[in-house]
Amino acid sequence: MEKIPITPTGHTALEAELKLLKSEERPAIIRAIAEAREHGDLSENAEYHSAREKQSFIEGRIKELEAILSLVEVIDPKSLSGSIKFGATVTVVDEDTDEEKTWQIVGEHEANIEKGLLNVKSPIARALIRKDVGDSVEVRTPGGEKSYEVLSIEYK
Repeated sequence: MEKIPITPTGHTALEAELKLLKSEERPAIIRAIAEAREHGDLSENAEYHSAREKQSFIEGRIKELEAILSLVEVIDPKSLSGSIKFGATVTVVDEDTDEEKTWQIVGEHEANIEKGLLNVKSPIARALIRKDVGDSVEVRTPGGEKSYEVLSIEYK
């Protein structure tokens, strides 16, 4: 199996979610199912069916997180330097609009574009990998071709 790169922050977040699901969500849903069972006929008990559906989701997410965590390779960006690679925080300027954007290149399980966390497998990240300050990159996006110039690279 291929290792899944992840930052220490992303690893901590996944472990915290798994712990929450196992220590709080799972016991709560077991109690809810037991309570719903006490109400009698299960075939017409909406609370019971809803709780079972939620239990199925929780158990699925626990299995998914355990599988992901078994394959992760934690990469600390502070130990890196040089051209753009996984973990880099990159500031670019759109060469057409002069709009500056800053992204950190992270693993797919921690990516969140609204928070500036760019999936390492995204077209923009793939175009930026191995580039240096001053380099320009062309990226095909759903909105058309974009040109960015790399302004800064940080590993923090």
